[in-house]
Amino acid sequence: MNNLKSTILITGGAGFIGSNFIHYYMKQHPHVNLLNIDKLTYAGSMENLIEVEGKDNYQFIHGDITHESLLNNIFRNYDIKGVIHFAAESHVDRSIKDSRAFIESNVLGTMTLLQAAREDWEKKGELSNRRFYQISTDEVYGTLGAEGKFTEQTPYNPRNPYSASKAGANLLVRSFGYTYGMNVVISSSSNNFGPRQHLEKLIPTIISNALAGTQIPIYGDGENVRDWLYVEDHCRALEVIYHHGQSLETYNVGGSNERTNIVIAEQICGILDSLKPELRKRLNLNSFKDLIRFTEDRKGHDRRYAVDDSKLKSELGWKPKEDFDTGLQKTVEWYVNQWNLQPNR
Repeated sequence: MNNLKSTILITGGAGFIGSNFIHYYMKQHPHVNLLNIDKLTYAGSMENLIEVEGKDNYQFIHGDITHESLLNNIFRNYDIKGVIHFAAESHVDRSIKDSRAFIESNVLGTMTLLQAAREDWEKKGELSNRRFYQISTDEVYGTLGAEGKFTEQTPYNPRNPYSASKAGANLLVRSFGYTYGMNVVISSSSNNFGPRQHLEKLIPTIISNALAGTQIPIYGDGENVRDWLYVEDHCRALEVIYHHGQSLETYNVGGSNERTNIVIAEQICGILDSLKPELRKRLNLNSFKDLIRFTEDRKGHDRRYAVDDSKLKSELGWKPKEDFDTGLQKTVEWYVNQWNLQPNR
């Protein structure tokens, strides 16, 4: 990759949303340089990036965004015109068991990245022209009752260490915009689903456990509600926000697909009944739904999330293309194909 050419720095690009965004963005902007830095924790995989390895406008750096000297060297050696910051510890259950890694990566890492960008862009006289884009989550807003949606004006009310660390990172990003005049923007999305998601997340867990013939765990009564967004639709939103979003603004990204966890589990099992009838028979199941088991609820489990994304739609013209049913069908088929590729399947 040409170090002197203007480059977008992607953090956490080996993860689920980051890798999908890299694939999408490179197809839409084949002449833009993308530099991807990822620590490659359990949630990041180089397999997510096989298709872009070796391309002239892509480069990978194995590194930690909390390392100040590494980031300073990146900004010194490349002409970073923008940062799209995905890198984060993101699993609520893990944050409940041990929050330290979440504070270090999500808060300290974001601050270190902001500082490196600010110092470099100030030296170049480009502080207000180059963009820092913080990718966040609707979990920073807390929980909802049966009605209503989160708007960009909803006060932060994080209820677990993960969402608290993301809220703290968002406030740091905003403070650098107000204090130093950095060109910053934030987006908070609802739950994503699609290819390349780590198996610890809800939808991949349901699929992988069903294919393995093991119990499918559903927290509590299964009636917790999330708004689901197909990952490619999110990538399209990220593209338009990065290029056209107003500085110091926050944009919510939603899918308008509210579903309870139990409904999702049953729908996935129904799809698998059609895709893998021979496996279902071999496991002696009437349906993969027979594997569903209710388990002890997660501590502090938020009951419902849903975002109002009318601002993004009205100001920037975005809207999702994929509905939940077609997106879920594609997602299940992708994981089944990955499962079929494994030896002895």
